[in-house]
Amino acid sequence: MRHNIRIILAGAIGNLLEWYDFGLYGLLAPVLASLFFPGHDRIASLLAIYGGFAGGFAMRPIGAVALGHLADRVGRRFVLTLSVLLMGVSTVAVGLLPTYHALGVGAPLLLIVIRLFQGFSVGGEFVDSVTYLVESAPPGRRGFAGSIANLGSTAGMLLGAAAAAMVTTLASPVTLYSWGWRVPFLVGGVIASAAYFLRRHLPETNAESEAKAQPQNVAPLRQAIQAQPWILLATLLFTSGYGIVNYITMVLLPTYAHEFARIADQQALRINAAGQALALFVVPLFGWLSDRHWTRRSALAVAFFVETIFSWKAFQLVSSHGVLGLWIAQLVFAFLLAVIMGNAPAMLSEQFAPRYRVSAHAVAFNIGIGIFGGTAPMVSVALMKTTSSRMAPALYLCFAAALSTLSVLALRDRSRDSIT
Repeated sequence: MRHNIRIILAGAIGNLLEWYDFGLYGLLAPVLASLFFPGHDRIASLLAIYGGFAGGFAMRPIGAVALGHLADRVGRRFVLTLSVLLMGVSTVAVGLLPTYHALGVGAPLLLIVIRLFQGFSVGGEFVDSVTYLVESAPPGRRGFAGSIANLGSTAGMLLGAAAAAMVTTLASPVTLYSWGWRVPFLVGGVIASAAYFLRRHLPETNAESEAKAQPQNVAPLRQAIQAQPWILLATLLFTSGYGIVNYITMVLLPTYAHEFARIADQQALRINAAGQALALFVVPLFGWLSDRHWTRRSALAVAFFVETIFSWKAFQLVSSHGVLGLWIAQLVFAFLLAVIMGNAPAMLSEQFAPRYRVSAHAVAFNIGIGIFGGTAPMVSVALMKTTSSRMAPALYLCFAAALSTLSVLALRDRSRDSIT
């Protein structure tokens, strides 16, 4: 199937919306904590807001089971359209919510409910779009095609970081806390509308037709568990470490720098946005290189190994060298994560047969990213509170990177194999 511009844009834009919203929620955590979980204990307020962040991710495995099943049985295209509609409605709903001051305890409860609904809707979004892009890619282009989904994710995080930086920079404190924080969430509705129109009439992939032609008497996920249990386990361990690395380095780090290194919110968010901008170029480059110059497994193992070594030093730099330390840590972390994001989508999609590809990949990915990645900021803050050590997130990050380094070596490398 010809890999045209519409397919590329349709595959990327849903992930752009998903990560725009999740990035906003994470990066505006100090503002949202004050509006929805006010209190005198700043750490407790951050724990509460990150708890809502984690709750959304905890729903992703449930969405992965339901939407992955639909993608394998009904079709990839149906889920691509459904997921972006659900996500768009949820994002706009956050922007319209009354705060604790207006509604009392009902406000944080509604926020958590919306986060749970969002988590369900994105449970099938990323993996389904990766699968569609990889299956529709021309020969020798799967790495680049899969990276497009993460290019959308990176663009979404960049857009979210830029929106958060802009609203905190341009709006006065009174404006920011009264209505300014709502604007970036409402903009998500515009992105959702564009995604819907791009995805309405996408063509079917050959692997999708093959999957739908298979006997339907056994659920796709059950087929995967029976046929490839060890690959499922290795994928789950890999994505667990991957999720922790992602959310500590790109979501927690700016808040950590503000709260514990006394770096201004606006400055920390601008540095984060610069890291996202760097990743925007690195992700597709390394996806393209994985199709030509090295295997995806070797690139992932090297990137996570370097992350393991650098974790402790990075947090030391932020704590001891302030703004300069944050610049170094954030840019190195962004580069390493971009290498991973350029190689991982196709690598993981290539592990499974077409008839259960979305179900298996989605469940492993969303349990790893959802349970471990989504809770990473909350766990990091809790570890700091429990141990009274600001370096606790560095140890957690080191553990996660080491876990992914080892588990990726247990996966098969099919960079040059046929997957249909």
